[in-house]
Amino acid sequence: MHLFYTPDIVSETYVLNEEESKHCIRVLRLQSGDRVVLVDGKGGFYQAEIIDPHPKKTILKIVAIQLEYAKRNHYLHVAVAPTKNIERIEWFLEKATEIGIDEISFIICDRSERKEVKIDRLTKVVTSAVKQSLKAYHPKLNEAIYFKNFIRQAQTSQKFIAHCVHDDKKELKDHLQLYADCIILVGPEGDFTPNEITLAIDYGFVPITLGNSRLRTETAALGACFEINFLNR
Repeated sequence: MHLFYTPDIVSETYVLNEEESKHCIRVLRLQSGDRVVLVDGKGGFYQAEIIDPHPKKTILKIVAIQLEYAKRNHYLHVAVAPTKNIERIEWFLEKATEIGIDEISFIICDRSERKEVKIDRLTKVVTSAVKQSLKAYHPKLNEAIYFKNFIRQAQTSQKFIAHCVHDDKKELKDHLQLYADCIILVGPEGDFTPNEITLAIDYGFVPITLGNSRLRTETAALGACFEINFLNR
């Protein structure tokens, strides 16, 4: 099944851009009458037929539509500090998209070694993972934001902060309300500072543990993503 990400689809026909057309015709060697799948990133899953296999502007005809395809029963927002090596965040984004995630924010913390991210580049990583894993929903990526600003504007009722400080923390399963929205914070290399943890708690974030091992930032973020998806099955 060949899948194309087409967020601007609005009618019964669709024209692939030059890059996708070239991939469709020159690489995949698809021809007139062949079927493909289009997704709009908002839950739309379209079966389409090639009616003009042009290598620069392939024209497709929509033959079937399914809305809210494989809609998830919860909403997961992970706010993670970008790592010094951006490839680790790219790895997290790819795997989290495959597992299931709805929104990602990049938080700049007191101990953050990376202060900015290139959303366009990271969006391409996510889009590729959407296509690979046959997802009809495209996770939302937000621009980097300072930690204090993020926690002040977070409105979701379920809010968690995963940190490594040894205190009275419980496992995620002990707090999570199933089939609902939630945000989980994951800090940078070096973890959140005590002041950041205290501030987050003041704004309603519940401290949790992700296990006894000391995890890298991207591993902790992915572990949280997996656990929340597993608990919501």
